[in-house]
Amino acid sequence: MSASPAAVGSSPADPVRALQHALYRAAKVDPGRRFHALRDKVFRRDVLWRAWVAVYRNQGAPGIDRTTLARVEEYGVIRLLDELATELRDGSYRPLPARGVFIPKPGTVEQRPLSIPSVRDRIVQAALKIVLEPVFEADFAPCSFGFRPKRSPHDALQVVIDEAWRGRRWVVETDIADCFSVIPHEELMRAVEERVCDQAVLKLLRAILRAGVMHDGQVRRPVTGAAQGGVISPLLCNVYLHRIDRVWDTREHGVLVRFADDALVMCRSREQADAALQRLRDLLAELGLRPKEAKTRIIALQVGGGGFDFLGFHHRLVRSRPRDGRRPVTFLARWPADKAMQHARDRVRELTARRRLLLSVETVVRDVNTFLRGWTGYFRYGHSAQRFSKLRQYARMRIALFISKRHRRSRHFGWRALLTFTPDEFGLIGLYGIVVSPRAGKPWRERPNAGGERRR
Repeated sequence: MSASPAAVGSSPADPVRALQHALYRAAKVDPGRRFHALRDKVFRRDVLWRAWVAVYRNQGAPGIDRTTLARVEEYGVIRLLDELATELRDGSYRPLPARGVFIPKPGTVEQRPLSIPSVRDRIVQAALKIVLEPVFEADFAPCSFGFRPKRSPHDALQVVIDEAWRGRRWVVETDIADCFSVIPHEELMRAVEERVCDQAVLKLLRAILRAGVMHDGQVRRPVTGAAQGGVISPLLCNVYLHRIDRVWDTREHGVLVRFADDALVMCRSREQADAALQRLRDLLAELGLRPKEAKTRIIALQVGGGGFDFLGFHHRLVRSRPRDGRRPVTFLARWPADKAMQHARDRVRELTARRRLLLSVETVVRDVNTFLRGWTGYFRYGHSAQRFSKLRQYARMRIALFISKRHRRSRHFGWRALLTFTPDEFGLIGLYGIVVSPRAGKPWRERPNAGGERRR
């Protein structure tokens, strides 16, 4: 069997997908069922292979054993999967501590901890996720959007627009402080045990949670936290925070929109917003968590007033200009937040830095284009045209500066080269005409209908 999973997908007769559907249906039909026969599914050859495909596609750095994905391919993927299956079957599998690193938070000078498990441990976690996710997906509430299949940030953003249109214009904004690192292990396992009673699987989960993180040669094994960077950590986080989602009363406290540890509540009045914030504080305290005070506030959405940042966008209530005899409309607009713009400028500056002067201009522009396509692919679903224009102008300026440094000429030469040496500015992509303005009550993107056509 080929070790390159780049072209691997799910076929119509996909046994792993069939397994997930069966688990989901069984959990959905019986909300009180506890699953006791999951262990053998984790080390199934097809499940482990699908887990390897997911790990390979995500790439990632090596763990403390310094084993890279390329090294695994040299060793033999099937050979490694067979070894893991044997260890999982006889109970001898032991996860290694994750490698702890710190990475910068986009748009800030702060750093956040990241744990990098070894490749073999990532495969096991991915296999566990394949088996456990459909069981818990059957329970998860509609207000939860983060790290869930067939749900995206834009689905959460659409709810925000819809609720603002319905008159919920008091917003409670909060962020759970250090969520991934402070979840108590014992309470988390109790949440898992509400649906899973297979002792082998529970033992494996406990081993993963207690594997610890290695920093500067020392291994720390805290009794709290699901290591941020672990494949299964986002699922475990959702399992734990589901305790908030399932008891939330929309009628009393407003519409909750949660994306992992970021949360908004859309309310109809200041009194309801105050009650919602207090309810959130109480629920978090029951779970041993707390809101991050610096990011917790209540915002009144009104034309000419302030707004809030959520999932990379800045949101603000605006009024349209009257045209063609139509009355102006008040709606919730959104565009890339200042932090997102700063992150984009920083990335463009890195791609056009002095240390890359040995590369051709075409190569640098190609790298800039790759970043811009990904960045604008997310932010195009908003009122982002003005900020796209600013970002492209910044990219043009950086490329012109790169050309001038590469040829040791003036900035004027760089601009002249950019504008005249090629008809398309060395292939730099345009960012005009790609914005899709979101509308209340409308799908946020084009979706295929039953007849195969596309609709808006």
